[in-house]
Amino acid sequence: MPSELRRAPRRVVAGFGLAMRSYSHYLEPRSTEELARIFGRAAEEGLHIALRGTGNSYGDAAIAHRELVVDTAGMNRVLSFDREQGVIDIEPGVTIRDLWTQVLPHGFWPAVVPGTMKPTLAGVAAMNVHGKNNYKVGPIGDHVLDFDLLTPAGQTLRCSRTENRELFHAAISGFGMLGAFTRMKLRLKHVESGFLRVETIRTRDLAESFAIFEERCPEPDYLVGWLDGVVGGRSAGRGVLHAASYLPASEDPLGAARSLQIEAQELPSRILGVPKSLLWMGMRPFLNNLGVRCINAAKYQASRLHRNGHRYLQSHVGFAFLLDYVPEWRRAYGLGGLIQYQPFVPRAEAPRVFGELIALARKRGMPPYLLVLKRHRPDDFLLTHAVDGYSLAMDLRVTAANREALWKLGHDMSEIVLAAGGRFYFAKDALLAPHHVRRAWGDERWNAFLALKRTHDPRGVLRTDLARRLLGEELWGS
Repeated sequence: MPSELRRAPRRVVAGFGLAMRSYSHYLEPRSTEELARIFGRAAEEGLHIALRGTGNSYGDAAIAHRELVVDTAGMNRVLSFDREQGVIDIEPGVTIRDLWTQVLPHGFWPAVVPGTMKPTLAGVAAMNVHGKNNYKVGPIGDHVLDFDLLTPAGQTLRCSRTENRELFHAAISGFGMLGAFTRMKLRLKHVESGFLRVETIRTRDLAESFAIFEERCPEPDYLVGWLDGVVGGRSAGRGVLHAASYLPASEDPLGAARSLQIEAQELPSRILGVPKSLLWMGMRPFLNNLGVRCINAAKYQASRLHRNGHRYLQSHVGFAFLLDYVPEWRRAYGLGGLIQYQPFVPRAEAPRVFGELIALARKRGMPPYLLVLKRHRPDDFLLTHAVDGYSLAMDLRVTAANREALWKLGHDMSEIVLAAGGRFYFAKDALLAPHHVRRAWGDERWNAFLALKRTHDPRGVLRTDLARRLLGEELWGS
């Protein structure tokens, strides 16, 4: 007779990039009590759990093949909101969109957001997500005041910088392996206007892109660079940087009372007259090496229509959530999907290392179709990806023909990154091996994490495909 959890419905579950999938039992609890019962039953039945929100990790961080995926997105209440202090208490399934629509009309904005508004706050905290302002305000974990963590061992622990502080700094960045966030308190950013003042800066090559970053940081509130990963030669790494700063109320052309409203922030439903829901279909024919070369050239040339340093106003949502302009854009990559490779490299080594990575990918015929350059600062979280340096997010197309070669490319790129003292980002990873993480974080950090895992999840209930890949032999012998 199948056990209770093994009778749960099955479904195919994918990572955000669609390149990694699992066939899993699937449950959607609506309360902490229900989630606790699932943890207990899974321990009794020897079934492993992958915690999942809206599934925006690119690789295998929220899937578990032939195991149990537990979707906490339905636990999504706002518990309290202090409009004077800018502090909000939420359940784990609250999304970035839920958050900003709740707080922006009152003059607040999430201090840190990723490139899409779809992730849940539990997922964002588990990966210690960073934004385009990491160099200035750190990752999301720096703005978490406290949280409740339900562990597979059956405890609910209050964690903060003073209470269970070791677990606080490990669960944030611990990719969902130490327990489930069931409540979280965040400090928000006060803003006077619904707009940012954005400046575009065109760069001729990778060296100039780095030079501008070094010159401008930390003056603007946000700084990010789009780079061309397909073109080579003297133009390799050319791009367009965007520096953005919060607008004071006195300069708001609509008036803050209007610009802070949700209606003033919503993304357009059509682009060039075409419904957004259809745009990914038009992108598909161009997602090959030649097509992306043409698109990137056109984008770079279009930046010449304005003088360097052109400034304009843009809404918080319009600037922050570029990935949401075209719904389901990832489907344009075809059946194989994509992976994103994002190394973090110390400041002194980053120009050389990123130049080598781009050149290696181009040489092997698998150039990155999107490159995003960001500046970072260190933080106190146990498995933080951040360093005093830079990251380069690289979108790589996966096909049946290139998959083996692409994974080999990832291995070789990781060796270059590690030799320079770099780290990686579990929200994006699909390629790392156990020895890579040991070298990236060092024995002391990694052993401390494994000790916490054995303490708070002694039966190994929480095990995603990512965890099996990176921790399997050390914790489970396979």
